[in-house]
Amino acid sequence: MELFPDYEQSAKEPPPPLADRMRPVNWDDFLGQEHLVREGQPLRRLVEKDSSLSFILWGPPGSGKTTLARIAARLTQSQFHEISAVNAGVADIRKVIDSAEKIWRAKQRRTILFIDEIHRFNKAQQDAVLPFIEKGTLRLIGSTTENPSFEVIPSLRSRCQIFRLDPLERQEIRGILDRALSDPERGLGKDPPPIEEAALDLIVDYANGDARRALNVLEAARDYVRSEERGTASVGPETILGIIQKSAVLYDKQGDEHFDHASAFQKSLRGSDPDAAIYWLAKMIAGGEDPRFIARRLVVTASEDVGNADPMAFLLAMAAADAVERLGLPEARIPLSQAVIYVARAPKDNGAIVAVDRALGDIQSEGHSYPVPPHLKDTHYRDAKERYGFGVDYKYPHSFPGNRVQQDYLPPELKGKKYVPDPKQRERKK
Repeated sequence: MELFPDYEQSAKEPPPPLADRMRPVNWDDFLGQEHLVREGQPLRRLVEKDSSLSFILWGPPGSGKTTLARIAARLTQSQFHEISAVNAGVADIRKVIDSAEKIWRAKQRRTILFIDEIHRFNKAQQDAVLPFIEKGTLRLIGSTTENPSFEVIPSLRSRCQIFRLDPLERQEIRGILDRALSDPERGLGKDPPPIEEAALDLIVDYANGDARRALNVLEAARDYVRSEERGTASVGPETILGIIQKSAVLYDKQGDEHFDHASAFQKSLRGSDPDAAIYWLAKMIAGGEDPRFIARRLVVTASEDVGNADPMAFLLAMAAADAVERLGLPEARIPLSQAVIYVARAPKDNGAIVAVDRALGDIQSEGHSYPVPPHLKDTHYRDAKERYGFGVDYKYPHSFPGNRVQQDYLPPELKGKKYVPDPKQRERKK
């Protein structure tokens, strides 16, 4: 049985997958990223004017990074080379550079080097292209799923404009699926599988903003119902569920998603929104995040944002962290949830972090710290008082009424300095 009746098969290569066949070739075909590709937007204008500016496309998988680079290649008058950082090295870059220099000498044509997944290049590999971008020998287009601020060296970032791509919207994913089902040349339009609306909705949900993921599932569903055993059966939600097994979670615990979700989690706790905090907790757990990392964020928030307004929050967060070590997942999700709800609902006081950071700020801005005043110095050794006079003027608080006595505990240069916020003043502000 012919598995790909709707695509002309090459004798030399197997047919490309549907996701690759449906890749847009011009602006009109491209769905999504309106802030970049809409008429008059900077990226589109730079491409259409054949600008010499190098740029990096940063966004999640399946958002259109490689497609945009290839559209740019078709519209430019430059020579185009594409390599993947997964399997390329400095030698491959050198070959492109040699070719670029020859083409410029012979035809005065620039060369574009597109490096897919540029974050996978190490520092030496990224350094290799720097002088040739600087000289204008190469125009670089890079794509990355990771935050360039962390994964691309500063000297390369300074020579490139960074454009951020967003996950595709639900209606954009649905539009891509509809186009694949109706296109008779590149898609499934010659013999589209009968597919229920609920099944398409399920694919959109599963894709989570990733066009490639959606098209891969659609193609798998087509292959399934076109198998000899299935005949011409329609594709329903149960078929899609059998293919995907479980929902996809847009979460990369090693990259930018890790920090974004941790930030959303901590800000929800600080903002006293237990429902949002529980959602981000659940998403991190579902995404495979290390529960010890989650527990550390929870403990920090309990101290930083709740603090002495409710010290029990810190104790409960520490207990949850201990439960993570003793239980592990999935059981540890329950004490984590308990502590998250408590911390989110607790009254808030950030006096602890404010106080210590004020003191650290003074020490760092002064460039030095002040010595301990003599009356506060250690006196446990024989010569301390007799020879050096340490501790002579110290007043022992327990020798005074109420176990308190007025004396200076700060260095003289900081006399009267206040680091800890006054709770009464904070209360009046409320």
